[in-house]
Amino acid sequence: MPPLRRPPTSRSIALPPRSGAVVADTDVLVVGGGPAGIGAALGAASAGAEVILAERYGFLGGNATAALVMPWMSFHTRRPQPPRLGDTSLMPSDHGIGEPVVAGKHIDVIERLIAEGGAMRPSPGTGYTVPFDPEIFKVVALDLLDEAGVCYLLHAFASGVLEPHDPKGVIFESKSGPLVVRARTIVDCTGDGDIAAAAGAPFEIGRAQDGLVQPMTLMFRMVGFDPAGFAGYVEERPDQWRSVHGLWELIEKASAAGELDLPREDLLFFATPHPGEVSVNSTRVTGALGIDAFDLTRAEQVSRWQMRQIAKFLTKHVPGFSDAYVAQSGVNIGVRETRRILGDYQLTGEDVLAARKFDDVIARGTYPVDIHNPTGKGTDLRTVPAGDAYDIPLRCLLPRDVEGLLTAGRCISGTHVAHSSYRVTPTAMATGQAAGVCAALAADGGRPPRQVGIDAVQTELRRQGADLR
Repeated sequence: MPPLRRPPTSRSIALPPRSGAVVADTDVLVVGGGPAGIGAALGAASAGAEVILAERYGFLGGNATAALVMPWMSFHTRRPQPPRLGDTSLMPSDHGIGEPVVAGKHIDVIERLIAEGGAMRPSPGTGYTVPFDPEIFKVVALDLLDEAGVCYLLHAFASGVLEPHDPKGVIFESKSGPLVVRARTIVDCTGDGDIAAAAGAPFEIGRAQDGLVQPMTLMFRMVGFDPAGFAGYVEERPDQWRSVHGLWELIEKASAAGELDLPREDLLFFATPHPGEVSVNSTRVTGALGIDAFDLTRAEQVSRWQMRQIAKFLTKHVPGFSDAYVAQSGVNIGVRETRRILGDYQLTGEDVLAARKFDDVIARGTYPVDIHNPTGKGTDLRTVPAGDAYDIPLRCLLPRDVEGLLTAGRCISGTHVAHSSYRVTPTAMATGQAAGVCAALAADGGRPPRQVGIDAVQTELRRQGADLR
């Protein structure tokens, strides 16, 4: 049967009124347990707040675990060296190739993952990315929240807010029926800006000229991979992170023969902490919006067709993959871009590419502008100036027309171009920590986040190890 399509005409029926059980009151409520939400919960708890984190899945990690968005991308200045697929050496990261610009809770999570055997330290051998095991990340995230005294509610899908424009709580759908958590301050870490939008904050979607968003990608892991057999196909080139010599010819032949039909120009592989395993980032679904159930349904269908094509191509034609197989795909397709909540300041592409600085800096980023073509093949990649980083101001986390709420992660206030840089895990976790700190200070003082002084936020972030240089 085909997926359900959007009906040609809209129809609606009145739904019966209902009540929800108030299950908790807290200082800070974090909605969404991805990297931004983990950073927000840990930041708020470290600042002394009582914190509840609510997550729609039965595990934490967000796109990093549900969508297998791995590895952590580089958070170092300058352009990283090309990663060598299958190189599992843990080399020191002080080779002068670049300096890290994201610290604080982000580093705490990475260090715990490394200690648990679930990640590799960023190094020249990894291209200064952080390959990690998503299953170990799920457990480590729980451990960190437990140790910080953060309460959490899983299997809770946020569907609305109490009192728009100054929300006092969030409504969650659950197997136990509607649940309500009330909070002095709320942090929206849903990725899609669901809570801020429900509270009445304005937002933008897509690029300025046509509203199109970056495509979605279903990532998957293959095991039984032989790095030595593949090594002859890998060559380093200065114009891109990785190039696979000879693979492009195989792709062209397979495409001509009808074995591959992909709206993407490349096959992208990443090493993981485990020998004989590779992460594949090569599917692409365009013309789909991640806050539309009908688009998401089609995207899941199309991306899994693409995954099957890619896996068959690799095992049939590419050295090193003859005995490999797909061991895991994302619980859901990875969504790069949906709502961008408009805040007191909107970060621009010019801010990113000029490495602009702000007095109210609460996080820094250095990942390139990385725009996957919304209509098909091609990627727009532009780097931040060598040796430099851009600032993200607190104002980007404060939604317009709403009090008592902050945003963090990929839904903060920025343009389509700026978003393509700050959407990655390290920056998302840094903005999450900052939002959590500001939320905690607001709750403690009985005031909205806008009335919290930037000096107080920066002082607490620095105490927690954040890098705000």
